[in-house]
Amino acid sequence: MYRNDDSALDIRQLTAFRRDLHMHPELKFEENRTADRVAAFLAALDIPMVRGLGITGIVASIHGKGRSAENPGPAIGIRADMDALPVCEVNQFEHASRHEGRMHACGHDGHTTMVLGAAALLAANRDFDGTVHLLFQPGEEGGGGAREMINDGMFKDFPCQAVFALHNWPALPQGQMAVRVGPIMGAAMRFEIIVRGRGGHAAMPHITVDPIPVACSIVGQLQTLVSRGTDPLDAAVLTVGKIDSGTVENIIPNEARIYGTCRALTAQTEQYLTEGLQRISSHIAEAHLASAEVIIKPGYPTTDNHRDEALFMAEVMREMAGNEQVFTDLPPSLTAEDFSFMLKEVPGAYGWIGNGPDNKPGVSLHNPAYDFNDANLSLGPRFWDRLARRWFETMARR
Repeated sequence: MYRNDDSALDIRQLTAFRRDLHMHPELKFEENRTADRVAAFLAALDIPMVRGLGITGIVASIHGKGRSAENPGPAIGIRADMDALPVCEVNQFEHASRHEGRMHACGHDGHTTMVLGAAALLAANRDFDGTVHLLFQPGEEGGGGAREMINDGMFKDFPCQAVFALHNWPALPQGQMAVRVGPIMGAAMRFEIIVRGRGGHAAMPHITVDPIPVACSIVGQLQTLVSRGTDPLDAAVLTVGKIDSGTVENIIPNEARIYGTCRALTAQTEQYLTEGLQRISSHIAEAHLASAEVIIKPGYPTTDNHRDEALFMAEVMREMAGNEQVFTDLPPSLTAEDFSFMLKEVPGAYGWIGNGPDNKPGVSLHNPAYDFNDANLSLGPRFWDRLARRWFETMARR
């Protein structure tokens, strides 16, 4: 198992930094304090950076020996997301969120800190032939911050031959890692269905078109899109999370609204679900003399790992964690990730780093009792440092 020379890695400093971010979470595109703290850390390492991509994003560039902004050589990107979630934290430890209704319930505080640890290792020993671009991204939680940084010219101004990202994964105990070729996270979209009828008095339903039973029929039939319309081996989810209609008990309303989400691993299945939403909603409404308008709210595409980069990432994981601690055959998750936008622009791979304590699974992501496992502030930075150096070695042999 490979061991980095991590004399430049100050675990106490990284732990304090990560916990400070946890205490001061910021929502998508509001990561101003977080970006300031990241920038100060990078400046102390004399690493040049550009701020303001995707509103609050940062790109920091570490040039290897003999390389510069004018002559960067081969380059890779390492992504860290920075934003928090609108969740009320229930933890009582000292570094719990000090901002009601906001918390780092997905570990982005840890992702950011791991990459900063890697920055310290790479900056301390620039004996590599190329450039590492550290991509500190805002707005992953529903904001598409990766897409916004790309739209602001990130890959034009900082070209990368490959991009990589890690997400902590509570289903895996700390010390384990995973990556897979192909889809690892699902595509996500949201939908709203507006069922329009004709309201009136609850005692005279025969002169109304009640949208509530129509909405209920639509919800029931939507379940058949997955259960009877998709291959059982092709993962897909359709969930209705909210129905809104009416004001009081004795009035039939004019309309009802259905809100939900669809998840899939392939573009074909996503298209099938979209078309099915339209077909089932409109036909059921028409059968009851009502109408239905379906509004599709596009989300993130499938996080689809490129083969060579995923296999390379797995190789480095084995060097760092050991063969028995690395998995390449775990099933994908239908949670969504906007690193998918980067993978559509540049070859790369997205992996998982175990977050569970005491060799067991941990508290799930987006849970109000969640916390990042600080033991990863050693493994994560050393992994990123090793991955970058190994990638440049591989490029030199081509």
